[in-house]
Amino acid sequence: MRGIQNNLKWREGVQVMRMDLHCHTEVSHDCRTAMRDIPGWMLRTNTRVLAITDHDQHRAGPELQRMVRDMGLDDRLSIIPGEEITTSEGELIGLFLQERIPPKLTPEETVREIRAQGGLVLLQHGFDPLKRYRLRPAATERIADQIDIVETFNSRLSRHHWNRVAAAWAKAHGNLPVCAGSDAHTLRDIGEAWVETPFRLVHRPADLLAALREGEVAGVWTHPVYAYGRKQWRTFNGQFRRD
Repeated sequence: MRGIQNNLKWREGVQVMRMDLHCHTEVSHDCRTAMRDIPGWMLRTNTRVLAITDHDQHRAGPELQRMVRDMGLDDRLSIIPGEEITTSEGELIGLFLQERIPPKLTPEETVREIRAQGGLVLLQHGFDPLKRYRLRPAATERIADQIDIVETFNSRLSRHHWNRVAAAWAKAHGNLPVCAGSDAHTLRDIGEAWVETPFRLVHRPADLLAALREGEVAGVWTHPVYAYGRKQWRTFNGQFRRD
């Protein structure tokens, strides 16, 4: 908590916050972001709602929730336990999960598992053909009526064009709620994509959907080649200093 900044933002007299619904921690095999560093960074960037979506793992979300509570920050920050789940036809995100969902189920089975836990189904980076683990188009159409939220800004796509394709898809499928995700794999990446919305605590799916309805999607897109090099530098640099 050294040097913590509580960065408040106001728009027309209303306190606003950022929500990032796609983030990785040290629990993911390809990320070293320490959970203990995340609350301070959230306050610094006004990212008040963060979904923890580690690859085929669930434990970081509940652990970070407890950490935030122990720090006395649960009146300022909301952590959503989630998982980026590898289905047999690509990845899906489940939010508000109570326990881990195993990989390699069909997309339909994965959706049923998310629903059984009272969670929300989020379609992430699903329209970028260069994303190796995107949900396959045929699978996306099969479960289209069971998708709750569409990620229409992902900071790590091959082209920003695919964010616009996702937004058009969400609109064509009944104006589904839309969100943003940094797909962060380093601490400094967290909050690079966001939904800005009036401040509120988010404890339940209904809270999140209400916040999304009032929000605006935004973010910073980074070319993947540059993003990879920056990740390597930040990971290396992070071994020697903390901020």
